[in-house]
Amino acid sequence: MIPTIPYADSTVFDRAYYVLQKGGTLIYPTETCYGLGCDSRNDTAVAQVFSIKERDPGKPVLIIAHSVAVLREYVEWNEIIERLAETYWPGPLTIISTIKNNSPFKLAKGVIGSDDTVAFRVTSHPFAARLTEMLGAPIVSTSANISSHANPYDIEYMRSSFEGREQIPDLIIDAGNLPHHSPSTIVKILHDGSVEIVRQGEIILGKI
Repeated sequence: MIPTIPYADSTVFDRAYYVLQKGGTLIYPTETCYGLGCDSRNDTAVAQVFSIKERDPGKPVLIIAHSVAVLREYVEWNEIIERLAETYWPGPLTIISTIKNNSPFKLAKGVIGSDDTVAFRVTSHPFAARLTEMLGAPIVSTSANISSHANPYDIEYMRSSFEGREQIPDLIIDAGNLPHHSPSTIVKILHDGSVEIVRQGEIILGKI
C-alpha cells in the first residue's frame, strides 16, 4: 500500500518535501488533475516516474514552478513567452521552448526533448506552488495515471490503479476527489516566433 497523507495534515509539506529531497516520487493535487512528480533535476527520480506510469521514454514529461523567475533559469526566454506568461500564468498553459544551454541549473533526462526543448508552466495550485518554492526548483508534473488510462480525479480510483504493481509512488497527497478540469493547453514556440497549439486543453488562447 502506498503511504498516504491528507492534504490538511499539518506535516504535509514537510513530508512531501522530504520525499523530493531524497529522490522519491509523489502524487499530488494540481489545477488540472492529480499529478505524479519528483525533483526535475534528479535523473533517477525522473526515470522512476516513467517506470511508474509505463510511459514511452521518448515522450518527455513537463515541469512546473511557482514563479517565472525560477523557469527563466532553465529556459531561453523571449518576448512571446513573456506575453503568454503575463496573460495566462499562473494557470494551466504549458509552453514548450528551448532549454538554456549555458545555465548552471541542469534538468534531468526525460524532461528534455530530443530537440533540446522543455515543457513548463507556472502552477496555480497552492500545494504544488508551495512545494516547488520549498524545493527551489521545478518539479515534474505528469498526470498520475498509467499511460493510456483516464486522467485521475478520484482518489480511490487512482489508489486502486497502482495496487499490485511493482513500481509505485513513494507518497500520495490525499486532497479528496478533484474537480474535473481539462488538461493544460500545450503550445510550442517555433523558431520563427509563431505559436503552435500542440494540445487544446483548459485554456483557450486569444490573440498573442
